[in-house]
Formats: sequence, C-alpha cells, structure tokens
Amino acid sequence: MDPAILIAFGVAAVVGLAASWSILRRLRRPGENPFAASTEGAVRCPHCGFGNMLTDRTCASCARPLSG
Repeated sequence: MDPAILIAFGVAAVVGLAASWSILRRLRRPGENPFAASTEGAVRCPHCGFGNMLTDRTCASCARPLSG
C-alpha cells in the first residue's frame, strides 16, 4: 500500500477520534441536559401543570380552561 494513503488514513483517524472525544466531553458538562426539550410556544395548565400549545384554550390533559 502507498505510504501517502497510510498517512492520510492515520490523519483521518486522529481527526475522527478528536472530534468524538470533543463531543463526548461536551455531553458530560454539569448542569446541561442533552435531552432537554424546547418550551417555546408552550403554556402550562394552572390546574394540572400539563404543557399545552400556546394556541390552545383548554388543557389537553384535564380539559379545564387555560386562562385564569
């Protein structure tokens, strides 16, 4: 096998390992949840606490009115 190809494979392997290590290190940061969901456009029901769409008038869980 050509030495240039072996060097290219070696460099690609090192870059891949460095990228994987960086991603795994980022996931372990304290205080950050990698599985967090966005709550933008959601409103919580004042009665049961269920998250509803901002456009809903009644709760999808308990069917009570969302406004006051």
